[in-house]
Amino acid sequence: MTAREIRLYGDPVLRTPAAEIETIDEGIRALVQDLLDSVALPGRAGVAAPQIGVGLRAFSYNVDEKIGYILNPRIVEVRGEPELTGEGCLSVPGLWHDTPRHPYARVEGIDLDGQRVVLEGEGLMAQMLQHETDHLDGVVYLHRLTKEERAKAMKAVRESDWF
Repeated sequence: MTAREIRLYGDPVLRTPAAEIETIDEGIRALVQDLLDSVALPGRAGVAAPQIGVGLRAFSYNVDEKIGYILNPRIVEVRGEPELTGEGCLSVPGLWHDTPRHPYARVEGIDLDGQRVVLEGEGLMAQMLQHETDHLDGVVYLHRLTKEERAKAMKAVRESDWF
């Protein structure tokens, strides 16, 4: 397998809610390996399947020296009032904005054997869980920004060399 090219903001796959994975087959196993290879690159905390052009509910993570994946994740709990946290996105390269995120998040899904998986944490883990689950719901972090911050971000996107 291989690290896959990241889709950039403006690509319709990033704005489309991802479909549930219904059958775990060789294609899903290959997708998971591609997600793991893609997140293992330096500076990456998470990669959602839509970011590599696949509209399925799966993401990989690389937080606190732990690399893994989850299929069909859903946020089942958040705690604390949202706090502004510096955030970027591989699909919006070069931009960094304070984004409201809950300080704790818990996600449940399954692994390749269909076994229940629970991921939870605070700090970067909570931020990553919310960010990647947003991708699976067709939401890019820019849409979580305050009106004023989003206006600045969208201006920067339009002026970027990649858009």
